[in-house]
Amino acid sequence: MLDFNTLFKQKSPQQRFLFILGLVMFTMYLVLGVALIFWKDIPFDIEPTYRILFGLLLIVYAVIRFFRLINQKDN
Repeated sequence: MLDFNTLFKQKSPQQRFLFILGLVMFTMYLVLGVALIFWKDIPFDIEPTYRILFGLLLIVYAVIRFFRLINQKDN
């Protein structure tokens, strides 16, 4: 499960930077997936079915990245 003691323990500046970068990328994929699903007047021509499927794929990928980021082991 999620262990907050190991998640927020003191890390090196490089580990903190990579953790924050991982959170930013997770947020970007999540927002892009939600935008593709709910933005009806998207500026490029794509069928609604494929747009929703691609949005769901991006959201699933964001969740996978988030759990990999959280469950990272320190070397």
